[in-house]
Amino acid sequence: MISQLSGILLAATLMSGFSQAQQSASPKLYNTAKQKMLEGKQVFSFTQSKFDPAAYCEAAKHYDYAWFEMQHSTLEFRDVEAMIAKCPHAGAIPMVRLPDAQEWHIQHATDIGALGVIIPTVDDVDRAREAVKWARYPPVARRSAGQGQAISIWGINGVDYRKTVNDNMIVAIMIETPTGVANAFDIASVPGVDVVLIGNNDLSSFSGFPQSDDRYQSMMTKVRDDVLRAGKIFGQANAALYAKGHPLSKDTKFLQNGPSFDGWLPPAVNGKRVDPNAPPPGEHP
Repeated sequence: MISQLSGILLAATLMSGFSQAQQSASPKLYNTAKQKMLEGKQVFSFTQSKFDPAAYCEAAKHYDYAWFEMQHSTLEFRDVEAMIAKCPHAGAIPMVRLPDAQEWHIQHATDIGALGVIIPTVDDVDRAREAVKWARYPPVARRSAGQGQAISIWGINGVDYRKTVNDNMIVAIMIETPTGVANAFDIASVPGVDVVLIGNNDLSSFSGFPQSDDRYQSMMTKVRDDVLRAGKIFGQANAALYAKGHPLSKDTKFLQNGPSFDGWLPPAVNGKRVDPNAPPPGEHP
């Protein structure tokens, strides 16, 4: 009996060691922004709102991800497609803020090579589920097979894009209204949601509270608490205010704009130096 028990314990130990070895040998994600966040690090972007391949490719060398702005700009999918194609491995992971969670918008973004979609003004689980539904392939979701450039960009060096992109995709949900704040835990708990971030300026606009108001700060704290309780990544749109020096900074991992990772500064515009830490238009408090 003792010999049999020892054999069972030895087998269990070996299996445990094998499982740990498998985990340690797991390849890192090619979505380096997602990999950093899973390691507990903050990631920062630059916001691309105009068709300018040269400017995009230069900035992409210095940031964790690119925030292609398609909610509040005139960018079209062909513009974003061309910029991604110009320098597909420059460094910054391409992500697109879309105007909504429609199937064709999400599938266009993913087919042209985006490894993340950002969905604005999510008030309830239904909109969050729509975003998740179209962002990943079966069996976990309902993205269909397209013929865009994504496969040629990410399916290289022996990588099977179809089998790996689900893990590398980011679905980021923006909470920007008091209704969204009230439903934050349920929204964050939707399977397939990776990041929940606060759209700081719009939350102030929709709530009527300035960002310095204690009631606004309480809403932010509630969202943070709900997102972490759901086991998801918490973010904010205004890196200038919330990346550091704020009570929520240590838990804020996904930020729009902010500093480059190597100290690079954007070129001056009309003789004036651009502040990389400034929030994008519309996100000023």
